[in-house]
Amino acid sequence: MNLPVRDALPELKRTLQNSEIVLFQAPPGAGKSTLLPLELLGEDWLAGQKIIMLQPRRLAARGVAVRMAEMLGEAVGESVGYRVRFESRVSARTRIEVVTEGILTRFLQRDPSLPGVGLVIFDEFHERSLNADLAYVLTREVQGALRDDLKVLIMSATLNEDLPRALKLNAPVLSAPGRPFPVEVRYAPNDPGGPLADLVTQAVTQALQDLEGDVLAFLPGSGEIRRAQAALQERHPEVPILPLYGDLPPAEQRRAILPDPQGARRVVLATSIAETSLTLEGVRVVVDSGFSRVSRFDAASGLTRLVTERVTRDAADQRAGRAGRTAPGVCLRLWSERTHALLAAQRKPEILEADLAPTVLELARWGVRDAASLPWPDAPPERHLQAARALLSQLDALDEDGRLTGRGGELLDIPTHPRLAHLLLEGCQSGNTALACDVAALLEERDPLGREAGADLATRVEALRAFRAGVRRVGADRGVLERIERLSAQWRRLLRLTGVNDEVGPHELGALVASAYPERVAQRRPGERLRYRLSSGQGVRLSADDDLAGAEYLAVAHLAPGDAQSAGEGRIFLAAELAAGVLEARARAVDEVRWDSRSGTLVARRTRRVGELVLDAEALNVIPEAPRQEALLEALRREGAALLSFTPEVRSWQARVLSLRVWRPNENWPDVSDEALLESADVWLLPFLGSVRKREDFARIDLKALLGALLPWPESARLDELAPARLTVPSGSAIRLQYAPSGASPVLAVKLQELFGLAETPTVNDGRTAVVLHLLSPAGRPVQVTQDLRSFWARGYLEVKKELKGRYPKHPWPDDPWSAEPTRRARPRGH
Repeated sequence: MNLPVRDALPELKRTLQNSEIVLFQAPPGAGKSTLLPLELLGEDWLAGQKIIMLQPRRLAARGVAVRMAEMLGEAVGESVGYRVRFESRVSARTRIEVVTEGILTRFLQRDPSLPGVGLVIFDEFHERSLNADLAYVLTREVQGALRDDLKVLIMSATLNEDLPRALKLNAPVLSAPGRPFPVEVRYAPNDPGGPLADLVTQAVTQALQDLEGDVLAFLPGSGEIRRAQAALQERHPEVPILPLYGDLPPAEQRRAILPDPQGARRVVLATSIAETSLTLEGVRVVVDSGFSRVSRFDAASGLTRLVTERVTRDAADQRAGRAGRTAPGVCLRLWSERTHALLAAQRKPEILEADLAPTVLELARWGVRDAASLPWPDAPPERHLQAARALLSQLDALDEDGRLTGRGGELLDIPTHPRLAHLLLEGCQSGNTALACDVAALLEERDPLGREAGADLATRVEALRAFRAGVRRVGADRGVLERIERLSAQWRRLLRLTGVNDEVGPHELGALVASAYPERVAQRRPGERLRYRLSSGQGVRLSADDDLAGAEYLAVAHLAPGDAQSAGEGRIFLAAELAAGVLEARARAVDEVRWDSRSGTLVARRTRRVGELVLDAEALNVIPEAPRQEALLEALRREGAALLSFTPEVRSWQARVLSLRVWRPNENWPDVSDEALLESADVWLLPFLGSVRKREDFARIDLKALLGALLPWPESARLDELAPARLTVPSGSAIRLQYAPSGASPVLAVKLQELFGLAETPTVNDGRTAVVLHLLSPAGRPVQVTQDLRSFWARGYLEVKKELKGRYPKHPWPDDPWSAEPTRRARPRGH
């Protein structure tokens, strides 16, 4: 086949001959996913071994394998086969296996040497899926330790120039020129408003009238696709309107990919699954809604939710390219050119925003407890790693040292998230395997009833089992129920179960949900019917009039995080009533000693709790010493110095020591600031907290004596000498100095008449630091601030005397203050 990639093959073959890893870029439609692997099969360096090619999506893996088999004139499963979850089409003759990324990780875990494999191809690596990143770092470890002959080829339609640096590679980067047909991109004059399904319906209708060729329209998810499909079928009954998304049965996916057998014009409504790898024959028009649906993980809440976001510019370009695969085409973008310039340039790597529990579990089997030690293209966020380790510990998959447990190994053998794998194993152990299969399938698929049906998961189980029994009217989305039943049947086959639709006990469902979501066991708040608290501590609520309202305990499967409007309370979407006995079995006794800031008392009690949920409590008569001390120290950390009785005398002592610490940095004056004292309270204060039970007891502690003991010798003896608390002035008064913790000059506030005859400004700190004199009137008001008393007597005194003598005639105002007798009284004695 004369595909563009053929021109680049000679250089690529030579480079792979001499390099262990190569990066290769080729535009969509160039043949990199189909022709290229076939052309590499005969290379000498491959030596008859297999090629494993990773595709990020099941649909693409099947489609690429089928296309290569057709190019060879063979059935899929002969020279070319594929493996995806629950489906495998390979044989002993298979030389190329197209797999989803999790399958390669399984191969590596089973035998890290990858026997019989000579080349691993990472296709569409620009999508940066979490599984691709994991498979990449594990494959690189194998290359370095076990298989220096193993080749790795990283392929993408668009290779970011920073990718080699992110991959920590000094590897050859090759590219193939593309020969795509021109695509005219048309923007909306303004960003239109309204439901996306309606906007796409209007644009597709216009395209069918004005343009030629099949139409491929991109929408965020299956819900929008179904709504647009119904509207278009009503408007254009003569045109096949075909959906294309990951949950469709393979036959329906194949129908959407291939041209119409009768040559009819058709419309394909697809999610982002159709952006890469697959060529949809006959497509000449692309209608792009400009949105996609992606998963976002919140480590704080432990919740993953689907959000609808604007596409990135690189994704929009790939979508537009679908119109020019086989002929010139047109792309209709349902947003303005002004908005396009504001789109993010590239999508974020999934590892930065995903739930990392499956990845951490895989790494534990690999023998890696520190994920950061691996050469990731982008390091996983530590908060997400911590959340993953916490969950896996609750599922008994990791021990306290982060090593894989026996249960963890069992979870890895079941191809789903560790939560649901744990649920399935718990169902097998409790004799509820059939129910576990149904619940796991329901939780993995879309809700068949919708939110208007309330949150009770039991109603979904009933609808599924009625559908399975052949009931025609089940009040649910039959298409969704069909997918759920197909998945449940796959779980039943995996677990070797034959019977279905067995009786469901009143609380079996809740116990299974609680096994998968241990941190989402919920207890009703006292006096409330709709508001609950999760064992994680988060507040959640049911919708009004929900059938589960008033249940004492719930096991919550799906919920939305709280926001400002809900005062931080999450919204429960799917849950099951939980028997108190399940919590009783999980409860553990905890001695709780804490400081209650509201009452100002030490609270000590023994609780039986599940996470943050307290089932019952009783007061502790004897308080253990260690937790009592920690609770009191925590009270100090929270309430600070206000909890202690810092008298003016203690504050003065504190400021004197801190001043000397500033003035004499080379001496051993300790840091006695509030911050330092609170930080070291376990050293100087803790031994004296034995009788503290309430806030008043803190206030009775003699801080003066305790803090005085912090001064080492000889500083304790020199404190009064270098930083005296008081200074004696000429009148005989001993006046308190006001020191500052910052080390500013201390202040001496003294009546002017008490300093008559004193020529020099008093000093402290062995004469090195002059005090600041606040000279006061007879009424005690400052009339002058100075550190130069001599200058004041010489120049400032006469002005002060002139101003104040008439106001205070009973006080002395001598003409010569140098020789006048200092006095505290209104008139000196003898006058």
